[in-house]
Parts: sequence; structure tokens; C-alpha cells
Amino acid sequence: MQVHYTESKREDAESSIERPKNIDKPRAFTVWRKSSMGFQGTDGFSVYDDSGRLAFRVDNYSRRKKYLTKEIVLMDGAGKPLLCLRPRIMSLRDRWNAYEVTECRKKQPNSKLFSMRRYSMLQNVDKAEVSLAKLEDDNKAKLVPGFRIEGCFEKRSCKIYNCNGEDVAQISRKTTSNASVLLGNDVFSLVIRPGFDSKLVMAFVIVLDRIR
Repeated sequence: MQVHYTESKREDAESSIERPKNIDKPRAFTVWRKSSMGFQGTDGFSVYDDSGRLAFRVDNYSRRKKYLTKEIVLMDGAGKPLLCLRPRIMSLRDRWNAYEVTECRKKQPNSKLFSMRRYSMLQNVDKAEVSLAKLEDDNKAKLVPGFRIEGCFEKRSCKIYNCNGEDVAQISRKTTSNASVLLGNDVFSLVIRPGFDSKLVMAFVIVLDRIR
């Protein structure tokens, strides 16, 4: 898998990093592979923070083949669209592109937020690379090394590393509050280190679920 992260509205992609109020505390989320709508036909994602509040949701998720999928919209807990994900149909490595919501209204969106694909065409390679985009003087985006994803998402055991080799987010199996019961794969933990945009990390998780 390979991820290319692009940004056309700022000079440096790093400037978009979300700064939490408590910059020293990692943010922990519980990800449930089920729509918060709660009725038949609403396959999706519900993501809760460590206070039990709904932080992100995906209600229009589809596990159909990508040529049958138009787009997936990531929303906040109140249902406000944050970004949309679209598959690239003719791609040997299952490429998905992310766009701002306003760009999704266009038939042919111009500026991507990021583009994600398998690092390899081999199905058993659980690895991704993220390239951040930095605008040059001619307003063209140049890709620079950013992050890599390693581990096995299917087993809910993987990490996201920055270009310095430091882990910035981790996906792991979820246990009950007293750690006595290991829950199924449809419920898992996502921990994001301080200083990183949680909605982008959640978008990576959604694409990982589609291209695994």
C-alpha cells in the first residue's frame, strides 16, 4: 500500500496538524465498524473518544466492490461532513483519493487532500507510505516523505510512523474495561499522539479497511 498526501491550499502540509487543548496527552478513540444510525443497511463507522462522545462517523459506508462505490464521507459526531474518499477505479493497488467536501461536489475534483494505495500489489503486504505535499514557488505540490504504516490492520495491530521513525498513532485490539475479555475485530482502539490531525488518521483507517 502507498499513500500520497497532497494539499493545495497551504504552503506547508505540516501546518494543518491539529493542535489539541492538552498537547501532552495522546487521544484515545474506540472505533466501531458499525453505523451510528442503528438500522439495517447502515454499514459504517462510529468513533468514540475517551469520554464516550461520538467523535467521527461514517453512515454511507459500503463494502461493495470499489467500482460500485461512489464515495465515502467522513463526518464529525454531529454529522458535519469533514472530507470524502473516492476510489480510483483503474488502479492495480486499490488507490483511494481524499478531497475537501467542497471539491466532492465537482465531477472532476482538482485538489486532493491525500491519495492512498497499497505499497505492493501483493495481498499479504501490510505496509503503506505517506508523502506530504509542499507547495513550491510555482504553486505546484512537491511530495516529501511523511509517514509510513506498518503491521497488520486485519489483525488490528499496526502503527503509523513519521519520517523520523517515531510512532504517531497505533491501532490495536480492544479489551473490556477490566481487560478480561478481548473484543472482536469490529471494535478496536485507535490512539493518536499529540499534535496530529485525528480526522486524517481516521481517514487512513477507513481506506485501510477497504484495501486490506
